[in-house]
Amino acid sequence: MKKLTTRSFKIIAAILALVLFVQIPAAYAASLSELKKERSQLEAEKKSINKSLEIKSNEIQTNQNRQQKIISQLEQLGAEINKTNHNIAVVELDIEIANQEISVLEKEIAELKEKIEQRNELLRDRARAIQSSGTVSYLDVLLGANSFVDFIDRFSAVSTLMDADRQIMREQKEDQEKLEVQKLELVKKKENLEANKAELKSLMASLNQQKQEKKQLVAELEKEEAKLHAEKTQLKAEYDDKVELSKELEEKFLKEQRRLAEVARQKALEAAAAKKKRQSSSNSAVSSGNLPVVSAGHWTRPAAGRFTSGFGRRDIGPIGSKNHLGVDIANSIGTPVVSAADGVVSYVGSMNGYGNVVMVTHSIEGQLFTTTYAHLSGFNTSVGASVSKGQQIARLGNSGNSTGPHVHFEIHVGEWNGSRSNAVNPLNYISL
Repeated sequence: MKKLTTRSFKIIAAILALVLFVQIPAAYAASLSELKKERSQLEAEKKSINKSLEIKSNEIQTNQNRQQKIISQLEQLGAEINKTNHNIAVVELDIEIANQEISVLEKEIAELKEKIEQRNELLRDRARAIQSSGTVSYLDVLLGANSFVDFIDRFSAVSTLMDADRQIMREQKEDQEKLEVQKLELVKKKENLEANKAELKSLMASLNQQKQEKKQLVAELEKEEAKLHAEKTQLKAEYDDKVELSKELEEKFLKEQRRLAEVARQKALEAAAAKKKRQSSSNSAVSSGNLPVVSAGHWTRPAAGRFTSGFGRRDIGPIGSKNHLGVDIANSIGTPVVSAADGVVSYVGSMNGYGNVVMVTHSIEGQLFTTTYAHLSGFNTSVGASVSKGQQIARLGNSGNSTGPHVHFEIHVGEWNGSRSNAVNPLNYISL
């Protein structure tokens, strides 16, 4: 009874070990797939933050350009204010000179008025003298001459008096007209100066108002710039955090790939491979009969069909060229796609322009390889599955950035990385 129990225990332990051996690769591969998705998400977040950083930098530059423009306007306003201040000072000086001229003119006017008054008084005195001597007139004076010589003397005296009276009247009229003209000119000049001064004062008030508004706008822009810098600093910190997290995730990703590689190295027993090939043949017969011929050696072609594009740089029309990191095999949609070598499925899903993708990790003579099968229409495997060379893993399609039904096939020496820097020409390993 004791031997039976021990034997039963050993059988159960062996079964558990086998189950764990089968499940561990699947768990590792599932974890690797999740890490790839997480890494893609992180890269998208970094790209988004980097775009936000670029936007913030552009906003800051725009803000600074606006500030510089307003500062230049402030400098122009300052120059205009200085010029206006100078013009006001000139006008005020002109007004002061005009006031001085007014004072001088008012003095001259007073003197003219005094002269006019004196002349008027002289005429009044002469009129009173004539009135006091009765009705004597210039004619009586002439007719009262005693002789011709006396007449001539009297006539000369009368003419002189009459000319003097006429001259006095002319001068009086001219002085009065001159006074009126000078007064009008002076009043008009002063009015013009006062109006000019008022305009300059109004201009000065407007310039000062503009200056205050510009200063206020600069202050607001400086405040906005400080806010933008703070937001940019926060975004930069977030980006740095994502970069650190991305490095940590990359390390996990590489570690997980190495685990898968170790699983791939341990699983390839000849008997198990032959058994899996027989299972693969029976499974693939159900899906399609258009399987490619399996080649001898470690590698085989991934699908039957026509070779349409090779490895390396290729022309893509008027937009230029790009580096083609694999080979293309064209066939009808649904054509079986098989694993190019024994390995463990490390990724099944969609990947940007690659469309539907399967990745398989291989360990061949101690060297790690990763193969990629892109633009698929469907899958015949899952993450963590152990597959044999020639076993169907997917179906050919036209998904992603594809111009027609085909499978895009890549071989990477080592782990697959986002930059695909370790891609090699598949024709060095497979024959088409």
